[in-house]
Amino acid sequence: MKRRIFGLESEYGITCTNASRPVLTCELLVRYLFEELVPSPKYPNVFLENGARLYVDTGFHPEYATPECDDLLDLVAYDRAGERIIADLVQRADRRLPAHEVTGRIRAFKNNTDSAGNSYGCHENYLVSRDTPFPALVDALVPFLVSRQVFTGAGQVQSGPDGVRYCLSQRADHIVEEISGSTVSRRPMINTRDEPHADGQRYRRLHVIVGDSNMSEVATYLKVGTTALVLDMIEDGFFDLRVELEESICALRAISHDPSLRERVRLKDGRAYTALEIQHVYLEACDAYVRRVGGAADARALLARWGQVLARLAEDPSTANREVDWAIKKTVIDGYRAKHGCPLEDPRIGLLDLQYHDVGADRGLYHFLVRRGEVDTLIPSEIVEGARRHPPQTTRARLRGDFVRRANLRGSEYQVDWSYVRTLGPDSETVLCPDPFLAYDERVERLVA
Repeated sequence: MKRRIFGLESEYGITCTNASRPVLTCELLVRYLFEELVPSPKYPNVFLENGARLYVDTGFHPEYATPECDDLLDLVAYDRAGERIIADLVQRADRRLPAHEVTGRIRAFKNNTDSAGNSYGCHENYLVSRDTPFPALVDALVPFLVSRQVFTGAGQVQSGPDGVRYCLSQRADHIVEEISGSTVSRRPMINTRDEPHADGQRYRRLHVIVGDSNMSEVATYLKVGTTALVLDMIEDGFFDLRVELEESICALRAISHDPSLRERVRLKDGRAYTALEIQHVYLEACDAYVRRVGGAADARALLARWGQVLARLAEDPSTANREVDWAIKKTVIDGYRAKHGCPLEDPRIGLLDLQYHDVGADRGLYHFLVRRGEVDTLIPSEIVEGARRHPPQTTRARLRGDFVRRANLRGSEYQVDWSYVRTLGPDSETVLCPDPFLAYDERVERLVA
């Protein structure tokens, strides 16, 4: 695979309840959550020593943006590190509540919808070549993004006018168009905001917002890895597929509403394909591309896992219940319903659905399944713990993370963003860092020293 910069931004749902009743507003809850990191601002925004950004987004959702990564497994580790950082903030805030005479318990969920029907996102970022025309990029990606939910969907028990059903994706029903400059009022699959945080003459940042937040490490690996590989193929001019969808938004929802994976969606040329068949078109094209360009071991490993998961989903979707979030969760829900004889609309099923996404290691259903060895993982716990504290060593994130760590140790005042570091005070100095691939810069090293 090409060396590419990518990252994930995950918004978290948070609650503070006592006997199932909310006891804090979201605004107050966020302040409790962040007060040790950023004591005063209403909208906290801080870069961490691992190079990541932690802030509060629309609707008072804590949001964690991974540092820039150029290695797929690194990205999975830093995404998982974000969960632990949020879980740690929750635990610390919980301990402080009694001193403020608050009787409740805080919980954080890595999911995409709340009980009121609001949606919050998991955004993917890919640095892509400016030479590739954006419309061509969108046309090539949309069928892939629509169909990949068969392995990226987080699963959801969804209530609607037609009753209660189990869906593959939490985001699918909130997406209304293919592209848009908005991420809230008109949610698209791909956001057109052009903020590369790099040399804008050479790169653009592809901002994909159609995906679900994943608990499964395998799902995160496949979500970002397969998308990056498809981008490689497009940029190198090897994309010549004819799978344009007649109605992409309708197809997105139709696929999500069918956990049997048999639903067919119509293409512009009149053919009708299942999501799995569309994915196989992309898989076969990527395999041919990798063979032709002599792809490295990481690309071959990704192709192998992609093919294995698609094969399991085709044979019997339930057999993907070690790797695919929606299948893992559905297995748990089906087992509970069989044992207790309850319908899908039973409130206990809704609680199971939500508990799957709880990031607390002692409360989250996903983490319970990990401890029992019932789901596949990719990243050892000690690697995740290292990712909480140290930045990636091969990208610009190293410069930022080391600068923040040293400044914090010395108690120095500073400012940082994705593309600069700045000391404050009488001898204030700013160093621009426009190259996200550059892990060493003498100017930053001098400031750090």
